[in-house]
Amino acid sequence: MISDILSTANEKMAKAVEFAKEDFATVRTGRANPQMFQKIMVDYYGTPTPLAQLGSLQNPEARTILITPYDKGALQAIEKALNDTPNLGASPNNDGTVIRITLPDLTEDRRKEYVKLVKQKAEDHRVAIRNIRRKGKDDLDALKKDSAAGDDELARAEKELEAATKTHVDQIDEALKRKEAELLEV
Repeated sequence: MISDILSTANEKMAKAVEFAKEDFATVRTGRANPQMFQKIMVDYYGTPTPLAQLGSLQNPEARTILITPYDKGALQAIEKALNDTPNLGASPNNDGTVIRITLPDLTEDRRKEYVKLVKQKAEDHRVAIRNIRRKGKDDLDALKKDSAAGDDELARAEKELEAATKTHVDQIDEALKRKEAELLEV
């Protein structure tokens, strides 16, 4: 029972760390990165669809993204979704077959804004991990209340839960440091 609670909490925390890393990848750095566009939703025949499912995203140059839709009919919808996306900082150019986005150089102020954004995202993900810890602790407390496990076992399990929480929060902090350095690199 205790091992199930700990393994479930560990799995959820690991997924939260992976999600945090994916979330950080969507924040723009000096280079154009196709992952920046992964979460953009396009209204494709009335259904919100991720951009990555509607076309191929290529990075032919350092600051250029080339979007080639699988369905040429989706070209206008993709362009509209890109124009409606805040924080993109560039306007898409549609040549009738592909959409080309050239991202401008980041200013120092813009880099600092992105660092703040990434720090906020990191804090949100730390909170998610702490919530997973709280749920695990509540489950352990329920076992204690039901006398389903001994006090020594529960104390050891709580220490393991704390250690797992610290490990996963440290992983988010490490990913934050890397992203921050990437953002501030000129």
